[in-house]
Amino acid sequence: MITELYTAIAAALREVEDGIIQHIDLWNQNVEFIEEDEAWDRPAVFVEFGEIVWDPYKGPANGMTGKGDVLLHIVTDWKGSAADGAYTQEETLADYELSNKIYEAMLDLRGTTFRNVSLARTLTNHNHQELLENIEVYKVTYERAL
Repeated sequence: MITELYTAIAAALREVEDGIIQHIDLWNQNVEFIEEDEAWDRPAVFVEFGEIVWDPYKGPANGMTGKGDVLLHIVTDWKGSAADGAYTQEETLADYELSNKIYEAMLDLRGTTFRNVSLARTLTNHNHQELLENIEVYKVTYERAL
């Protein structure tokens, strides 16, 4: 289930703008510990699986359906000021558009153990230095059967 979803997300991300995303991985506080981590190219997307709440459902014995969050940490290099008239404005604002391109790639994502992937929230880091991190929170319905 998690493996299938991660693999599907990675495949979708690889297709964004003919491969613009340079690094895809599981989230492990990568931005907070950038000095301690192995270097990774940007733009990068880290996939974080949030809590899943499970409920039994009618169907196979021991079948469960779950609802949970998947957070995509979209990390780019900060290009500079987005102030009106700044020479870096256009390039800086383009990084925000990457979220829209990722959203488009995530539309209709489904598998045998997950479905109903939908964008729920966007969280933007407003306290950044050299890296800009935008977090897209997707809701997912999971299915589990033995």
